[in-house]
Amino acid sequence: MTEIKTSRKYKSSVFTLLFGEKNNLLELYNAIENTNYGSDTDVWITTLEDALFMEQINDISFVIEGKFVVMIEHQSSKNPNMPLRMLLYIARVYEKIVSNDNLYGSKKITIPNPEFIVLYNGDDECPDKQVLKLSDMFSEPLPESLAKLELVVNVYNINKGRNEEFATRSEKLKGYEIFIFLIKEYVKSMDRGSAIKRAIVDCIHQNVLRDFLKEHGSEIHNMLLSGWNWDDAKRVWQREAKEDGIDIGRKERDNEILSLIKKGYTAADIEKHLLR
Repeated sequence: MTEIKTSRKYKSSVFTLLFGEKNNLLELYNAIENTNYGSDTDVWITTLEDALFMEQINDISFVIEGKFVVMIEHQSSKNPNMPLRMLLYIARVYEKIVSNDNLYGSKKITIPNPEFIVLYNGDDECPDKQVLKLSDMFSEPLPESLAKLELVVNVYNINKGRNEEFATRSEKLKGYEIFIFLIKEYVKSMDRGSAIKRAIVDCIHQNVLRDFLKEHGSEIHNMLLSGWNWDDAKRVWQREAKEDGIDIGRKERDNEILSLIKKGYTAADIEKHLLR
């Protein structure tokens, strides 16, 4: 069986590593929404994780002062299914926030207002802002007034030179944009590993995300270079889990047949028993 590494550094993205820290997260949110939440703001990180692999399922989710629950996803490829993904994520986050006892009580529960944001930095052309709606995914499109369930996702293009006001309000986001931009440029003339290393070194020399890259440089290199290995590992695990399930089923059936033989069942009786 192929060994699956479960080291934390293979489970999160550079984006999550950078903006999963409270002050950086508030800086990012303030930049996007043009708000002014300070370091004394009450923030509860509610990012979802896979219990088995400790993999982060969504990128970032957090509650601000118990009033707003914000979900921010970082995407390097377009995904028109984000409203449905966000719906599944937010349901699980609300499960974390709300006590089951209260859920079935007689008093109305209040929950934080949800907000859904996607930050895109892929190579395909994308407008500065795009709005995705869950109702647009319904098999039978309905007028907005008749939609019984709705979820709206704001998609922002954060490639270097796009939505520039965000970068002017967040030094960390500006640095992240420059770092990713440099990798994209360098990979045109060198292998990906060398491009990542050079981008890290150049950013540190240019005082771009200097402290972050000095602390996490090798970790970030492994993330960006080996991220595909995790996807392959999960596919291997899923296939092996299926095979293990088949083997378990066979063993259980063999044990059942042996038990019937010991009880004196004939071959015909055993066949009838197994086909029930």
